[in-house]
Amino acid sequence: MINSFDILETIKMIEDEHLDIRTITMGISLLDCISDDINAVSDKIYEKITRKAENLVRTGEQIESELGIPIIHKRISVTPISMIGAATDATSYVPLAQALNRAAETCGVNFVGGFSALVQKGFAKGDEILIRSIPEALATTDLVCSSVNVASTKAGINLDAVRMMGEVVRKTAELTADQQCIGAGKLVVFANAVEDNPFMAGAFHGVGEADCVLNVGVSGPGVVHSAIRRAGDCSINEVADIIKKTAFKITRMGQLVGAIASERLGVPFGIVDLSLAPTPAVGDSVARILEEVGLECCGTHGTTAILAMLNDAVKKGGVMASASVGGLSGAFIPVSEDEGMIHAVQEGALHLDKLEAMTAVCSVGLDMIAIPGDTPAETIAAIIADEAAIGVVNCKTTAVRIIPAIGHKVGDELEFGGLLGSAPVMDVHPFSSAKFINRGGRIPAPMHSLKN
Repeated sequence: MINSFDILETIKMIEDEHLDIRTITMGISLLDCISDDINAVSDKIYEKITRKAENLVRTGEQIESELGIPIIHKRISVTPISMIGAATDATSYVPLAQALNRAAETCGVNFVGGFSALVQKGFAKGDEILIRSIPEALATTDLVCSSVNVASTKAGINLDAVRMMGEVVRKTAELTADQQCIGAGKLVVFANAVEDNPFMAGAFHGVGEADCVLNVGVSGPGVVHSAIRRAGDCSINEVADIIKKTAFKITRMGQLVGAIASERLGVPFGIVDLSLAPTPAVGDSVARILEEVGLECCGTHGTTAILAMLNDAVKKGGVMASASVGGLSGAFIPVSEDEGMIHAVQEGALHLDKLEAMTAVCSVGLDMIAIPGDTPAETIAAIIADEAAIGVVNCKTTAVRIIPAIGHKVGDELEFGGLLGSAPVMDVHPFSSAKFINRGGRIPAPMHSLKN
């Protein structure tokens, strides 16, 4: 039963604490769009997406108006395009990326994800073609996002794919250097990627999913921060309990919006992803939550411990509120999108190595981080390998969305605007990892992957 107190509390969370539905994301299978003619595939992709998602934006806007709950983005995710393109004889999948972009523009969505490949154990026919197509695809489209899964706990780490992605990330940044290297900001390299993630840039529609589903991503760092501040001095287990209760309330709102949208669009409801995804707005920061718990500045000693507690409490609160919690649910730590993280970098308290340690205990990984423009591709690949190792050994999803700031050095800043914010260029180690990366092959799966 919803009472007047619950209603007033929700209004306060929306108006004063930046509570929002970050995205409603429609996942669409493109398996029935396969053809041996890439032009026919492009046409089928455009037709199916525009037919299935025709009412997505309008429905989101109606729900937003009726409930008074902000729905920031409407997005689409599709079957990994490497699988769809493999039936053709094409040597580039850029036309398929452009078909995705046209469909996204027609539907009026903010992004479409799924220009993707899954290569954790090796390359199928379309995988290398897609990976080599990524730089041009992201440079010639505005709304397309790309991801590549290079590792998993079951398969280990595909070091050949890691090396390729170091080159691709750098090339993508170079081709969009006149746009603040934004292409690399639309590209994620995963370990243990999940099939129902509604958040960009890493969303794709897994082959185990239904033909069309609706997933919801909820975000509320400001709500959690305010709840901890109101609690004042209390024990850390009381703080954890406050976070759980707050996460429960946030997830219930996402469940409501998802159920309504699913019914109106006539597609199955997938999952609620409760992720504390920050924005550049003051008061909507994961870093500031950590500081409210008791750090002078995010990045100092104790940061990883508090983040682990936060991530765990968010998940526990979420699963109590919905039987459909999925995606990446937890706490995100993207540097450019978090006002508190940016401040911590500028203060010298937060470095790349500390961020890497933090990714062992939170959702996703090294996210929206700008590095010097002259960083070698092998160093980028080694950063990806380190992050993949954390995911593989810990049986969790990790990712790298790193942006070589072409023409910029440490201390400079890239300005993206909107939800992507601004990224201070962070230092990387000057010592080479090239010999390791160029060995190639596959790092074997850890012993604990053998669970059958």
